[in-house]
Amino acid sequence: MEEKNIGAEELERCRAVAERCRTEARKRLVGQERLVDGILTALVAGGHVLLEGVPGLAKTLAVRTFSEISGLDFKRIQFTPDLLPADVSGTLMYEPNKGAFSVRKGPIFTNVVLADEINRAPAKVQSAMLEAMEERQVTIGEESYKLAEPFFVLATQNPVEQEGTYNLPEAELDRFLMKLVVGYPSAEEEVQIVKTMGRAAEIPVARALSAADLKLFKSLVPAVVCDDAIAEYIVKIVSVTRPSAGRASEHDVTRYIALGASPRAGISLLQCARSTALLAGRSFVLPEDIKAVALPVLRHRLVLSYEAASDGVGADEIIGKILDFVPLP
Repeated sequence: MEEKNIGAEELERCRAVAERCRTEARKRLVGQERLVDGILTALVAGGHVLLEGVPGLAKTLAVRTFSEISGLDFKRIQFTPDLLPADVSGTLMYEPNKGAFSVRKGPIFTNVVLADEINRAPAKVQSAMLEAMEERQVTIGEESYKLAEPFFVLATQNPVEQEGTYNLPEAELDRFLMKLVVGYPSAEEEVQIVKTMGRAAEIPVARALSAADLKLFKSLVPAVVCDDAIAEYIVKIVSVTRPSAGRASEHDVTRYIALGASPRAGISLLQCARSTALLAGRSFVLPEDIKAVALPVLRHRLVLSYEAASDGVGADEIIGKILDFVPLP
């Protein structure tokens, strides 16, 4: 897979398309460059995204805008505690005139799914989502049905309001390629937002990413060169997150981690770094690409200890210290 050489024209096309996507997104989204870059990176890398932020920070608008820019089919599912798996994946409907059951497919059969407030869904719905995200298929009755290609889940969750919510299973969290935290805008950015009077969604955006572009990008990602030293750098970062008896030093942050990242995290780091390099018009991965995607790739894969909670230490702070500690290749 890595034998293919990426031509200069292909690299320029990747860079130009990424810039067009950013330009169109800026028409609606003010001060959300990291969010747009993260979504674009995950789409090209072929993974799902978890968006976390308080209400009113344009998470839903960002997803809708991206679906319009990419020209992909889009559906929104509002997750609630009384939601059933059939409301997501679909169900069997009996047709009396035919004397047989027919399949009624649910909203999961699309390209881009906005799973709004996914942490409000009960366990059975989470199980159906896990199958869709990992296997790219759903089971209705006794039959399994393949989902559309591409299939991209953008899920949102509110980190503040916890009444009526369920913690996402670790297995499902691990299936999200990235977790993007959406913060408050600056004062200058908020002035621009207020002036739109909440009508940003009405601002027209042009299609900037075609199906052919996306197919090309996905085929090129594995061909982005990663030096052995970069791969070793990734493994060092991931391994430091794993608590180990006898590894104590002034730099040790493992006391704040109850469960570290798995090898899937390392694979995801390389995947996202390659995607980042490609969208920047490069055919090779730099250490800076790893550092750029480390937070969104790792922050939801660490299970923090009680000591972290008592000391007020978050996953981002721990990852930042690890990146400072592990020497660059």
